[in-house]
Amino acid sequence: MDATTPERRSRLRQYQVQLLERMQAAKTGPASGGRELGVMIGGRHCLLDLTQISEIVPLQALTPVPLTQPWYLGLANIRGQLTGVVELASYLHGQPPAPAAPGQRDITLAPALKLHCALRVEALLGLRYLADMEERAAVADAPPWCRQQYDDSAGCRWHRLDLAQLVREPGFLQVGL
Repeated sequence: MDATTPERRSRLRQYQVQLLERMQAAKTGPASGGRELGVMIGGRHCLLDLTQISEIVPLQALTPVPLTQPWYLGLANIRGQLTGVVELASYLHGQPPAPAAPGQRDITLAPALKLHCALRVEALLGLRYLADMEERAAVADAPPWCRQQYDDSAGCRWHRLDLAQLVREPGFLQVGL
């Protein structure tokens, strides 16, 4: 089946709408704690706190910004707002950014974090519940914003990212060379 068939696009659109509805419900629900968005970043399973993200958007056209770090992909117009787009895997591991690929999405940060930024992720993996996972020992040599780890019932290791700590990290804020 061709990846661009109307039927497949319609199913993808429905999935995205359902995921966004669940994210909004989780943010406003009475017991929203423990629900995280699972994403793939740099080949790792990662968890993003739903209160720290705003929306999931398809890849946008980027305007490159000269003299910036390689992990800073450029500026995108997302809902009329100029938003910096960062490839988090490249930032974390110091590797060159991967080329755009099907399945990648940009996830914008919540307004409460006061940074117009989107994180490029390889794939969306759906909602996850921390209550269904076992917390592991913190990774001592990792940056403070990505030290927490969890194992799910299938034995998959998840890295929980604290985006509020990430946006206060001086290296993340310094996009210029």
